[in-house]
Amino acid sequence: MISLMLFALAWPAFSGALGEPVLRIETAANNPSLTFLSWDTEGGGRARNNLLRTPSTLRIRVKSHWLTELTSEREVPDEAHVRYRIRGGREASLDWRVSVERATMDMTFNGKDCERVQLTFPFDARMAATTVFPAEWNADGSLKLPAIVSAPDFGQVLITASEGADVTGQLLGSRAKHTVDFVLEFPPACNFHLAPVFLPMPLVPLAPKLNLEASQTSQYNESLWCDVRRGWFNIFQPSARWGDQGRPFSAPPGILSNNVISDPVSCLIHLYADQAFFTPDAAPGISLAAHVRRTIDYWITERTRPTGEVIAYWDYGDMLDANASPLIAGWDYVESTNDTAWLAKRIDRLEFIADYLAKRDTDADGLVECTHSGNYDTLFAPARSASAYDTINAGHKDAYSNTLTYRAWRCLADLEEKVGRHQQSARYSQLADRLKVQFFKTLYDPSTGWLAWWKSEDGELHNLASPMINGLAIEYGLVEPVRAREILLRLWKKIEDVGFTRFDLGVPLTLVPVRRGDYLQPKRGDPASSICGAPEREDGADTFGKYLNGGCCVSDAVHFMTALYMAGLPDKADIILNAMLDRQRRGVFPNGGAFQNGVVDLYPRGAEFFDWQGNTCGYEGHLTYSFSFLQTVLLREPQLRQRLFRPVF
Repeated sequence: MISLMLFALAWPAFSGALGEPVLRIETAANNPSLTFLSWDTEGGGRARNNLLRTPSTLRIRVKSHWLTELTSEREVPDEAHVRYRIRGGREASLDWRVSVERATMDMTFNGKDCERVQLTFPFDARMAATTVFPAEWNADGSLKLPAIVSAPDFGQVLITASEGADVTGQLLGSRAKHTVDFVLEFPPACNFHLAPVFLPMPLVPLAPKLNLEASQTSQYNESLWCDVRRGWFNIFQPSARWGDQGRPFSAPPGILSNNVISDPVSCLIHLYADQAFFTPDAAPGISLAAHVRRTIDYWITERTRPTGEVIAYWDYGDMLDANASPLIAGWDYVESTNDTAWLAKRIDRLEFIADYLAKRDTDADGLVECTHSGNYDTLFAPARSASAYDTINAGHKDAYSNTLTYRAWRCLADLEEKVGRHQQSARYSQLADRLKVQFFKTLYDPSTGWLAWWKSEDGELHNLASPMINGLAIEYGLVEPVRAREILLRLWKKIEDVGFTRFDLGVPLTLVPVRRGDYLQPKRGDPASSICGAPEREDGADTFGKYLNGGCCVSDAVHFMTALYMAGLPDKADIILNAMLDRQRRGVFPNGGAFQNGVVDLYPRGAEFFDWQGNTCGYEGHLTYSFSFLQTVLLREPQLRQRLFRPVF
């Protein structure tokens, strides 16, 4: 084998501020393939890990038949070049040349008497949830180059082809086997170029250290962005095509999802959209905003029931955030692109899903009521709860669902104004106003001094001391500033009292154990059925700190930290953010991840949840929402909060 390894100069825009990007490949001696492919665009040590699970494969099509039995000879002119002379059958031949220079790779193909060539990159999702962002997804699910290949925490590379070449690609996966195959099909005369790409820094200056003002020099600002940038792209994971497409447990290609071979979930696409809102295009012709639009379209046109209810995931309904999230994401998309043509085309559909929420105000008090009662001891598998936090038995007047609904209606009111529908805008503004009036008086618990998670149908307040629930409501303007500061100080005191110190993990979802009957319980008659984090003790103490029973869900930290900054408590927010950024910078897992350890899909080994000692207690391994905490680096700036949350303030 020959190892081609090059350490290139830093990207010119950040010269001196970055490590030097690394591209590493190794090629096979006895067949035409890459046996090792990896990179580290930030110049660390991640490139020592192979992103491929097996060597790449090459096929050629001759007389309408694909040939896999190929013979080849390899030449190695020097350490930066490899050439394969390939023969298929009696007549067909293909010359494949690979060269590496300054952290870029070029591949040149020239064939004779062959019709098409197919090259497959078999990525190992257990190493990293490698995915692809193409310039365009075709109607049949295939993709067009150029495309960004993104390996979380390794970085992004751009692959381009000869101008005008008829190149198509596919992104195929298996959740069961932890595989992702990026397949390129192209004519026998074609060139490819692969090079590192870097997300440009958002235009608003960033403070280099969290205790300094944003007026520091641009070099320091770039240094902070470089710390953030390695993980920023991790939130964006277009799905591979996996599973039986006729069944709910599957994914079509190109939908922003939990990870490349996990579920598309409608409930939290606003987190992708919020992050895309601030993200410049990484390469010409490749738009993150277009991926947000594609994802919204998928949910509101293909995965919405005749009632207006958007399916949450698989075939689960009854989650009101599934309707609220696409509305917020729609605002993000239009506000950042000014694509009013798309808005005019989709506004009726957006109203349709918004009106489903309005009809859920079953007692006409202004709050939306979930289909679940939320009463103690009423949630059993295979059912799920009322939101993406689907093992918490929240229901009836749920703080989380109402908080997202409030922002969704405000966003839709703003969108209606953009297309001149003033009467409709006024209606959604009025719905939001009525919700806000009732929210605090219904869900504030004077016995603790903070918001309960939900008020069940039987009138009980279910108070789990949740930094996420309170932080989100404050972030979206549902709590008056004076009250917000009081709530946050009480919650901070509670954090100190319970002895939580691992701020590198974020903050716990709840600061008290979730009682057994406030959690999703195993299927009746089948106590052995597995539910992540489900307690057996009545008081919930036996699994406290694991999964949704008070575990640290990395994604939740953004809401609590942003609320602290809004309330004038930056020193406390800085403690959390500094610790999380330090962990993200260092990485802790063998693949170099800090908040992801590849695709695991096995509880409790996934690194999207941690217990209070830092042990994993998730199952995904890579959960895209985790990296929303990086938004805090921007949202601590008042002018950026104003941009993103303009409709609610």
